[in-house]
Amino acid sequence: MLQSLRGVRRQAAAIPAREGRAFQHGDATSPKKKGGKILNSLLYFTSSIFFDTLSGCLHVLVGFASYGSQRTINVGQPTSLSHPELLGEDEITPGIATNEYISRRKKLVELLPEKSLAIIASAPVKMMTDVVPYPFRQDADYLYITGCLQPGGIAVLGEECGLCMFMPDPDPDDAAWQGPVSGVEAAFEFFKADKAFPMSQMHKILPQMMGRASRLFHNVKTASPSYMHLEPFHRATSENKVKDLSIYTHEIRWIKSSSELKLMRASASIACQSLLQTMLLSRVFPEESKLSAKVEYECKIRGAQRMAFHPVVGGGANGSIIHYSRNDQKIRAGDFVLMDIGCELHGYLSDLTRTWPTCGSFNSAQETLYSLILETNKECVKLCKPGVSLQQIHNHSVNMLRRGLKEIGILNDEASYTYHQLNPTSIGHYLGMDVHDCTLINIDRPLQPGVVITIEPGVYIPSSYDAPKSYRGIGIRIEDEVLITETGHEVLTASMPKEIQHIKSLLNFSRGEGSEASDLRTACTWA
Repeated sequence: MLQSLRGVRRQAAAIPAREGRAFQHGDATSPKKKGGKILNSLLYFTSSIFFDTLSGCLHVLVGFASYGSQRTINVGQPTSLSHPELLGEDEITPGIATNEYISRRKKLVELLPEKSLAIIASAPVKMMTDVVPYPFRQDADYLYITGCLQPGGIAVLGEECGLCMFMPDPDPDDAAWQGPVSGVEAAFEFFKADKAFPMSQMHKILPQMMGRASRLFHNVKTASPSYMHLEPFHRATSENKVKDLSIYTHEIRWIKSSSELKLMRASASIACQSLLQTMLLSRVFPEESKLSAKVEYECKIRGAQRMAFHPVVGGGANGSIIHYSRNDQKIRAGDFVLMDIGCELHGYLSDLTRTWPTCGSFNSAQETLYSLILETNKECVKLCKPGVSLQQIHNHSVNMLRRGLKEIGILNDEASYTYHQLNPTSIGHYLGMDVHDCTLINIDRPLQPGVVITIEPGVYIPSSYDAPKSYRGIGIRIEDEVLITETGHEVLTASMPKEIQHIKSLLNFSRGEGSEASDLRTACTWA
């Protein structure tokens, strides 16, 4: 199919120029055919338009997107003209205005040492096979500064040059196979760059910019040979004048703006609705693969572009594997299923976990252990407020879990080193454009309004662990997203049930007659 299409394109491009008269219905110059010349000219003109359009239609389709009677330039990603349902006129990406992107650039320049130059490459395209790429996801720092969702570009930022974008050179063949991409014109008009050049010119222009800089900072995660091979970069590296830019980009990304928080609330809402629908399905189809497929479907049909990570769907003992990913087992009647999921909405991620018995009822050991994790979750959420650090919340969770596991009889004493075998994880992490967001911000730093974190206590008991038999092979995690506010906190995933009675009512709602079951039934309807 692909080869046939390419053949058609080549044949269309090879159509020879038409010479002479288009149709020989008669000699147009004959005195007996007074109107023939006019008719023949019209036919020739019409056929020329048709064949010119046929041979060039592919380029028209590549370069433009048609909406109604209006043609708009296609820059390779949604714009307010191509997708008015997603973007306002003043937005570069959905929910984030042009002025906010410009403000981010100014903040980064202000943080950099004087006369420094920042270089941020877009994420590389990763291949699944020699001809099949993985779905592309833009690097968070590059997206945060430029708003560009496409690969192949390099952004340079400095006090002297402002934002300079080096954009992929136009390639008609690539455009025909993979669609249009943004170029220099889009960098100026759409992304509001101060300067822009094609990538083919970078080897001439960027060395001059590097030579005038006192220091170079670049995104180590997406470092590209295209600029690292340049002589001024080599020289700066040998003089220890090249550093990781992330220490500055993580600083400005850590506290979210009101626009970012609106997107994060929406992403969390999608994740909650989707997991709720999946919880309902689990009683009828207790299979890891089906639940994984269901939650991804529900997220995407509600507007998410992709999952934040491969869903964790661990039934029974698989739930004790912290980042279990196979999702290929049936869930036995009476076992827990642990689901850790999240989705991405226009660059911003959600992350939550719930654990429940697919049969709809907890046995005694499950309820005892679940209650400990739930209480730890709720107490740690209460600690979330400005001035408290993630490390302090973690320490509190460890104390609660050590004490609780000893009381249950799973730990011999609170100081036992085996606690870390049962829970080697932290209480949470920062969340934003990456799942583990702003990792260079120390967890000892006091939280501030606008920071989003996760609170996710858990316990993971292998089947082989020396504990009472009823607790072996149980994994439980209860994870919520929490926004730090001026007065305390806001739980962004509060709509997803986690109380034992609520879970029982939800999974048995077809038989429920009380008001609580009715309320949960209403909550499970489509948003």
